[in-house]
Amino acid sequence: MATGRSNKLVGQTGEYLIAAELSRRGLIATTFTGNVPHYDIIASDETGRHVSVQVKASRGSSWQFGNITQYCDITFDGQRQVVGDVKPCPVLRLIVAFVKIANDGNDRFYILPWERLRDLLVGHHKTFLAKHDGRRPKKWNSLHCAIEEKTLQPYKDHWTTIEKNLQ
Repeated sequence: MATGRSNKLVGQTGEYLIAAELSRRGLIATTFTGNVPHYDIIASDETGRHVSVQVKASRGSSWQFGNITQYCDITFDGQRQVVGDVKPCPVLRLIVAFVKIANDGNDRFYILPWERLRDLLVGHHKTFLAKHDGRRPKKWNSLHCAIEEKTLQPYKDHWTTIEKNLQ
């Protein structure tokens, strides 16, 4: 069972793995250990160009998000959820780096712009609701969302996404 401590360790491990990989690629990567809203790392190159990186780490096959309303508006029509407008990115050029932490050290990385993650999560949420007539079957008012590793496959090792967003 996941505990607060084990979740914190997974998050911290993920941040350090991403920072180390960015350093291997010639970028200075400064971690903030969860003390800054919206991002966990600032990566910068030798000319001072930089980008903010949000890290999502997991030991499982999916990443859990507490609330879909970080990505879109949700209203309720009785017990039915209605997906509204998508939300703008909270930080200019925010990149999301997912890391699947493997016990054998063969960690996997997926990198994409925040807006692309938002579109994937909102699209999945809409599809799920459409299958259930707008009502979540177990808990109608749950705003939980998740993304599976198989959905992120097109973004595997897309480190150039970070490099292209340095400004």
